[in-house]
Amino acid sequence: MLAHRTLSGSNHTMFHWRQRKAFVIVTALILLGIGVVSYILQPASVATYQAAAPDTLPSQLSDVDFWEMIESFSEPNGYFRSDNFLSNESGLQSVVPKVRERIQPGNVYIGVGPEQNFTYILAFQPKISFVIDIRRLNMLEHLLYKAIFELSQDRADFVSSLFSRPRPKGLTEKATVEELFKAYDDVASNNALLETNLERVRAQLLVTHHFPLSEEDVMQIRYVLSNFAQEGPDLTYSFLGTYYQGTLGMPTYRQLMADNDGKGHNWSFLATEDAFRKIQDIQRKNLIVPLVGDFAGPKTIRSVGRYMRQHDALLSVFYTSNVEMYLFQQGNDWKNFYENVATLPLNPASTFVRFAAGRGRRFGSTGGIFGGMRSQMWSPVLEVIQSVRDRDFDDYAGVLDMSE
Repeated sequence: MLAHRTLSGSNHTMFHWRQRKAFVIVTALILLGIGVVSYILQPASVATYQAAAPDTLPSQLSDVDFWEMIESFSEPNGYFRSDNFLSNESGLQSVVPKVRERIQPGNVYIGVGPEQNFTYILAFQPKISFVIDIRRLNMLEHLLYKAIFELSQDRADFVSSLFSRPRPKGLTEKATVEELFKAYDDVASNNALLETNLERVRAQLLVTHHFPLSEEDVMQIRYVLSNFAQEGPDLTYSFLGTYYQGTLGMPTYRQLMADNDGKGHNWSFLATEDAFRKIQDIQRKNLIVPLVGDFAGPKTIRSVGRYMRQHDALLSVFYTSNVEMYLFQQGNDWKNFYENVATLPLNPASTFVRFAAGRGRRFGSTGGIFGGMRSQMWSPVLEVIQSVRDRDFDDYAGVLDMSE
């Protein structure tokens, strides 16, 4: 929250000095002018909260409130070069142990992108989460996920619906995540099941929840679900029209779900039946709110901040992926982003988590299925904002240098 102040009281008092001599008035005006310049040159302070007040965040949102947030907090649909159907961050979980030591559960999580947010939400245990992405397609993909979570009986049912593949026989709730996906190895996609799943999702969103989605929105949801059906659990992140997704060793969906944090713990939302049900419960309570917004835009992040202040809530984690890198390539967008973040209720534990390709650490034998380099880094939000205002850096490399 930025601090604001005015000088109207000083001006009012000054112009009531009618009995003073002229040189006194001139001197006062000069001193006042110096004071104004000095104030303008000082960066606005960031409001910090050493301890959280008792929050009034809801334990669940009504369908009306959920949709009202999406409509009133969101900005116009924007463009990005890729559909981003899933994460390409193989080291996603590596920061979880350290960040969990810093933060308290029950606060607010903000993220970007698709399914990786479920893993972070499971790990960081916020009370409410907002996923902000410049693409409306991402918001619609989250609504697709929401419907499938709500309609699924268990993980096997979820995977069946997400990839439009008939459920194999013999899968139980005790299956490991590796066993879960292996069971689908020889199961082909099914067009009839795809149409059935699409209709179930449409009915869940439009009839059960009464979300006023347009026909274009429904077509975009079909587009997402069709791609999941076509590629199956081996779906990877891809840049449309290019080939190099195959040269970078980007992880498949199943690999992301089977990875761990480098210490042997898998935080993915499909790792266990209990993990799945926790995210399912959060989805049924409407507590993962997908928004359309530009990180450097004038509305979305600040709207979330106003909501947080209204409910005495604090930011725990802001997951940015590599969006900051793009903001540094777009004029002053990076400065606008950090000023937006400065309006959120923060404390020293508030943490940025970001993707830093080629800047991660090397893990040993417990480094998950990818071993090797991990790409995720973190830094305290308040320290980053202060460094921006002190002009300690002006590029993404500077942000990474102060990250761990």
